[in-house]
Amino acid sequence: MKAMQEQISIKFKELFQTEGSFFASPGRINLIGEHTDYNGGFVFPGAVDKGMIAEIKPNGTGTVRAYALDLSDYAEFGLTEEAAPEASWARYIFGVCREIIKRGGNIQGFDTVFAGDVPLGAGMSSSAALESTFAFALNELFALGIDKFELAKIGQSTEHNYCGVKCGIMDQFASVFGKAGSLIRLDCRSLEYKYYPFNPVGYKLVLVDSVVKHELASSAYNKRRQSCENVVAAIRRNHPQVEFLRDATMEMLSEVKADISAEDYMRAEYVIEEIQRVLDVCDALEHGDYETVGAKMYATHHGMSKLYEVSCEELDFLNDIAKECGVTGSRVMGGGFGGCTINLVKEELYDHFIQTAVSAYKEKYGREPKIYDVVISDGARHL
Repeated sequence: MKAMQEQISIKFKELFQTEGSFFASPGRINLIGEHTDYNGGFVFPGAVDKGMIAEIKPNGTGTVRAYALDLSDYAEFGLTEEAAPEASWARYIFGVCREIIKRGGNIQGFDTVFAGDVPLGAGMSSSAALESTFAFALNELFALGIDKFELAKIGQSTEHNYCGVKCGIMDQFASVFGKAGSLIRLDCRSLEYKYYPFNPVGYKLVLVDSVVKHELASSAYNKRRQSCENVVAAIRRNHPQVEFLRDATMEMLSEVKADISAEDYMRAEYVIEEIQRVLDVCDALEHGDYETVGAKMYATHHGMSKLYEVSCEELDFLNDIAKECGVTGSRVMGGGFGGCTINLVKEELYDHFIQTAVSAYKEKYGREPKIYDVVISDGARHL
């Protein structure tokens, strides 16, 4: 982080002949609770020690002058709707500005240089880190008085309205609300949240990045959302109080088995079980029971692979290796079809697991997976 901050500072001075203020926001992991968000369920994320840093200074004009250090790319844009920039990275910053303005926030142009160390494509949400950095910074620099919940929603609305991604609230929420040594159970329906201590003494949390991304992701995601909605519609005929799969039980699902497709049944079975697994993991953490946490992670992977069918051969292979190496818990993290597994590993098994995973994966697929150690860290902040 320090080295990155220094590089940003040098570039900022070179471009704008002045100095600004530094702000940072993290990427995130999700320990358990995948595809539960749009079903009104719970997710269980934490902020990580990798993220985005930006140096920012208001420039007294109506223009934003932005430089993406990692891409060596510069963009200038105004703050009106017609002024949207071409570069996709710049649209994230523009979108945050527009969403603040729509909410009545009075902001002006500013100069900025930013960089990040969130691995791209690893499912750690570099985009949410970028949105949260600028939402948090502009709120502070222009004394807007926007609360943290609204800052997270500004990031989410940026994705929806300016980047074409209909994401849930989890990524931005974790980036804004993250707290070192704690995971956050977020109720995606009520937005109530609770911090749970996560200090796994004797264990490490590590991501193994398959370095594959299968192209199915967006169409398959929409199909699975549709499956969940189909099942809710069927259950509601007998149980009108059911609004999301979060409200359904396995008994209710069994009642409608004959009325829905086998595929829709499997999708719903996974979601109902996964929502319960999040609650079980929270209970286990309150008792410091990391063995149960690990068992639930394996159960999630099985469900995502066999019932929700969003894993892929490479991720299943990494999950099998983890099991063979005695890793406490392992599962695919994120939407699926590529990306990482998240692994809870006893420290004494860590080196053996990493060496085995890297060599076996390389032998089978001809490329090495990337390894990211995870430390649970603080959310958006002024440095």
